[in-house]
Amino acid sequence: MRSRLTFSIGATAVLALSSAAMATPLQDPYGTWTVQGENDAISTLKGTSDQYYTSGLRINWTSGTDNLPRPIAKLNHILMGDGVQRISIGLQQIIDTPRDTQADNPPQGDRPYAGLLLGTVNLINDTDLSRTVMGIQFGMLGPSGLGRQVQNGFHKAISDTPSTGWSHQLANQPIFQVQAGRIWRVPVLNVYGIHADVLPAISGAAGDYRTYADVATTFRIGQGLDSDFGNATIGPGLDGTDAFRATRPFAWYFYGGVEGQAVGYDVTLQGSTVRPNAPHVEKIWDVGEIHAGVAVMWHGVRLSYSQNWQTAQFETQKAGLFNYGSLKLSVKF
Repeated sequence: MRSRLTFSIGATAVLALSSAAMATPLQDPYGTWTVQGENDAISTLKGTSDQYYTSGLRINWTSGTDNLPRPIAKLNHILMGDGVQRISIGLQQIIDTPRDTQADNPPQGDRPYAGLLLGTVNLINDTDLSRTVMGIQFGMLGPSGLGRQVQNGFHKAISDTPSTGWSHQLANQPIFQVQAGRIWRVPVLNVYGIHADVLPAISGAAGDYRTYADVATTFRIGQGLDSDFGNATIGPGLDGTDAFRATRPFAWYFYGGVEGQAVGYDVTLQGSTVRPNAPHVEKIWDVGEIHAGVAVMWHGVRLSYSQNWQTAQFETQKAGLFNYGSLKLSVKF
């Protein structure tokens, strides 16, 4: 057996390639169901449980390839060019709380209570070396987001202390926004069957939830890296990355990444647009994140875990880097 060492230099040149110029990946007839949970109780820091972004829950279905209704398939091609098509439909809940969850009325300068319940519909277009996502999010902010019921209901079930200030949460208002992004897959190393690649990504969204632009890059090392386009958290950043097609019986990788966001608007920080005197804090426009994790794929099942560190999102935020864990399970049917 002859070992082979391959290095690819010039990753930035790859970013200039259009998706139409890249090869089309193999078909995948199976849909993918995903459940994902995130919580600040899973932290490498002490004393960060139940504050700020405290819980995220998501369930999602992603279709197999190229079986969309003709009008949707045509729209996909118009928006994103040639490639393998999918559609992704999901439901997610996000819960934000102040640092002090035992105050009946959280002090000024602390993050407002906010519950969001959002539906997501994304069109996905894949080539061998890129994934493009475009879609919408819609739902409700406020009591209709069921943040109080989920958080305090869970605390009651485990005999934990409830959060007492939910009566001061942000008011009900409808949420709608559009989002889009692209990930590139750039192979950089192949030695003794172990591969490495880099996943540069850009994304953004605009609407009355969170308006932002995002730039990220991820480094991965493992086997079967061409099975997917990396991992993602529930929060802002590129969505629609659940789809995978394992290219070997057992695929795996470790990864680490950095991400930077320019935030123009965040309703969970700046307060409800339908209640002028709503609780609010002064947002920070530049937010950074670090991600580190592992993913495995075996017999149509994909399991991943990541630990995530985030810089402050608002001026009066305390406790340094905010830290939370994210666990995701995807199964093909």
